[in-house]
Amino acid sequence: MLVDDEPDIIHSVEMILEDNGFVVDSYTDPTLALSNFKPGLYDLLLLDIKMPKMSGLDLYQKMKEIDSNVKICFLTASELFYEEYRRLDKYPRVDKEYFIQKPFRIKELIRQLNEILLD
Repeated sequence: MLVDDEPDIIHSVEMILEDNGFVVDSYTDPTLALSNFKPGLYDLLLLDIKMPKMSGLDLYQKMKEIDSNVKICFLTASELFYEEYRRLDKYPRVDKEYFIQKPFRIKELIRQLNEILLD
């Protein structure tokens, strides 16, 4: 599942992922993504962090309550976001390699997503 509030990013990332063998459900509205999220349906969540209505972190926390086995990768435009995230106690712990900084290189994105799925 891919969730980002920017339609251009959704379109680009969805094409990249599908060209590399991924099956993708995409949403520009995090609340709609949450309402369509079902346990066991998704192997990986690829979430933008800063979105209106609900942050990617809050969305992940709610989805993790529904399916504790789902894996995560956050997209962020900020280099410092992981350090800020580590200071917060309310979210499930996620390692730094699960944060991908925008803009990203296609090969690096695919490599990281495959590593997360194999972990």
